[in-house]
Amino acid sequence: MKLYVGNLPPSFSEQELKDLFAALEVNVISAKLITDRETGRFKGFGFVELSSTDEGQKAITALNGKVIGSGSIVVNEARPQAPRPDRRSFSSDSRRPGGSSGSSSFGGGNRRRFS
Repeated sequence: MKLYVGNLPPSFSEQELKDLFAALEVNVISAKLITDRETGRFKGFGFVELSSTDEGQKAITALNGKVIGSGSIVVNEARPQAPRPDRRSFSSDSRRPGGSSGSSSFGGGNRRRFS
């Protein structure tokens, strides 16, 4: 069973996430914290995979709402990831300011010079 674990403190590590669940004496298959692709910064949530549904329910009951750091964590069954649009399908011109004509509202044109 895969669980979503949210509202984790910014300093939380994957080992701390594993240890949190291992303390419940459940079989942790994997634990992963999610980071931003561009910045590499932790996004405040992660996923834990346990060996059975019974262990997952035990973990949800024991940990959902538990205070860690300055807030309460959220633990529930993970939902399937929603499909995301294919970023490669967008034309590069459609993201430019001023539309797809290639013209831009930034720079160029008649600039007024002040002395």
